[in-house]
Amino acid sequence: MLMRAVRVLQFGGPDVLKVSSDVPVLNPEDNQVLIKVHACGINPVETYVRSGSFAIKPALPYTPGSDVAGVIERTGKGVAAFKKGDRVFTIGTITGGYAEYTTASVDTVYPLPDKLSFKQGAAIGIPYFTAYRALFNKARAKSGERVLVHGASGGVGIATCQIARAYGFKVFGTAGTVEGMNLVLRNGAHEVFNHREDNYINKIKEATGGQGVDVIIEMLSNVNLNSDLQLLSYGGRVIVVGARGPVEINPRDTMAKESSIIGVGLNSSTKEDWQESSAALLAGMEVGWLNPLVGPEYPLEKASQAHKDIIHSSGASGKMVFVI
Repeated sequence: MLMRAVRVLQFGGPDVLKVSSDVPVLNPEDNQVLIKVHACGINPVETYVRSGSFAIKPALPYTPGSDVAGVIERTGKGVAAFKKGDRVFTIGTITGGYAEYTTASVDTVYPLPDKLSFKQGAAIGIPYFTAYRALFNKARAKSGERVLVHGASGGVGIATCQIARAYGFKVFGTAGTVEGMNLVLRNGAHEVFNHREDNYINKIKEATGGQGVDVIIEMLSNVNLNSDLQLLSYGGRVIVVGARGPVEINPRDTMAKESSIIGVGLNSSTKEDWQESSAALLAGMEVGWLNPLVGPEYPLEKASQAHKDIIHSSGASGKMVFVI
């Protein structure tokens, strides 16, 4: 059986993403499943991998995409948790998610509740697992602390706001458009600020009563890290989720407050980390606070445009997805 899939034959700009209509559909091996893909999330990290600038490079040619939602088509030997017809979402694939079908290891596949659409399912993987890891495994944040989500209207930002609000944090967010600011408020933030305004840092300080914020979840550290250090409370932590280049800071700014700068890499998660975060997130789906916000939608044929938009959009508004 053949399928349509996006293929990358060489590393480079967005235009190296090409749809091929004669890609073989592979049978799942032991402890794997074959999924008929209905939607696939688009993540910034996929643009870095495609460009060849990411630390971990897949063997060429490859199909990008880790966050799919769809229906189990076939199961390999040893798979007891799923059967043909089950609705699922993934946090990883073996053969790539920008495709009509994908294979995935059973330990990266989770049940998708009926109340969430496939497009929402495709918006869970990297955003929500990254947000949970940033808040709890890395920041070790505690209920009642003040959390600033710097760049809160994108996929990871919305996920972080929803999780932080559900767990009892005081949540501040930033966005660059009025639409984005409204989305952030509707998805868990107590207060939101426009990070395109010159004096927004001072406004955030005032909102904390001059005490600063305990945790900053930072999506664009190459722009914001220096001002983040000024915003922290004593013992505050900046958690670096995204960076698109170098930045100059004064290390002395960490000393008086004994503050920390901590990076997040989802690939560093242990088996126990995955179990903890998946249990929390699946509970969030049951209770209802985990409610992914879907943003722009694309067909596979617009993959190169999607990769341009996710880096150069004027202001993020939810999770970009392919609808297949």
